[in-house]
Amino acid sequence: MSTEDFDAFAAHVADPVSAAHLVPADRPAAWRIFCSQAGLWLLHGAGWWAVEEKETGRPVGTIGAFFREESTVMELGWNTYRACWGRGFANEAAVAVLHHAFETRREPKVRALIASANESSLRVARRLGLAYEAETELYGKAVGVYTRERGKAGLEG
Repeated sequence: MSTEDFDAFAAHVADPVSAAHLVPADRPAAWRIFCSQAGLWLLHGAGWWAVEEKETGRPVGTIGAFFREESTVMELGWNTYRACWGRGFANEAAVAVLHHAFETRREPKVRALIASANESSLRVARRLGLAYEAETELYGKAVGVYTRERGKAGLEG
């Protein structure tokens, strides 16, 4: 991610439709989130990437493989900007980030935290071979914990 990616990111997290399953944020809060995501690389050697359309270089979302403070299990996350929904960007980026977690980092297990109403993200998780494990809370909202262990079958092989 670079500062050139921030405007699209800020618009995404401020949009109440796009951010329905996130924590909606105004521009100053979006900057703090953006910088925190970039800072994960310094702390853990893992974090978030900007996702761009191959043909144009236009930002279409973000994809992450990161650790939360309280977890030793690598978490995967994906966000596609609303103008780009339904075009397969989340699926393609999620397959790449799952491959990165298992093949490059050799993580034994990954997880994704997904709200039950977020059907699009649940479809991506199923394609990746992630299975429901438990219910937890994230930012005051109930979410499902979906996991997969390295070596288990899924879309990426």
